[in-house]
Amino acid sequence: QNPACVLAAIKYVMFTAKKKPMHVMMPYSNRLYLLADWYRQLWAESLGKAVDRKGNEIFTGPTPIKALGATDQHSQIQLYREGPNDKFTVFLEVEAHPGETRVPDVFSDVPGLAYLRRKKLSKLLTAEKQATEYAMAYSKRPTATIRFPEISPATVGQFIYLYEFTTSLMGELLDINAYDQPAVELGKQATFGLMKREGYEKIGRRIRRFSKVDEQYLA
Repeated sequence: QNPACVLAAIKYVMFTAKKKPMHVMMPYSNRLYLLADWYRQLWAESLGKAVDRKGNEIFTGPTPIKALGATDQHSQIQLYREGPNDKFTVFLEVEAHPGETRVPDVFSDVPGLAYLRRKKLSKLLTAEKQATEYAMAYSKRPTATIRFPEISPATVGQFIYLYEFTTSLMGELLDINAYDQPAVELGKQATFGLMKREGYEKIGRRIRRFSKVDEQYLA
């Protein structure tokens, strides 16, 4: 099986048939958090499109969201479990973390803390992820997990290639051009006009009129 094809098919079904327009990426490692930022950029600029390849207006595209485990378990998961059931979450899990750190051997007389003594922090983080995955399933909220054997140039490169290919396949399934960004261009042209770049004077004048403050609405 091709992992990118499988992932694209799952995401497409979630977005269309299952009505899950919000697609969350939640790495359980601070070292992978910037991958969630990269995913947001890739997913948004490639799949947020107003028209299909035939020129029909469709205004499509899943909304990419980033979260960080275990930090956002105490904020976003509240929304994901009890808010609108419109999200599909992909967890990023690491099997072997570099440099194992253990919880200090203290508070042996405190029942609420003693059980953590000498435990690896990586084991605690994995338990947090598995617990969140269970809680989401308990609330009938769909999730998937991508596991990194370790964090290395090779595994990060594999992940990037996986999502680039998945994004291209999603474009095919949605019948859109995943390789252009027409909505970005107007903002660029507007910036050129405001900064008085030659050739963009007209749009600059238009924006200045648009941006003029009506003082009667000021407190």
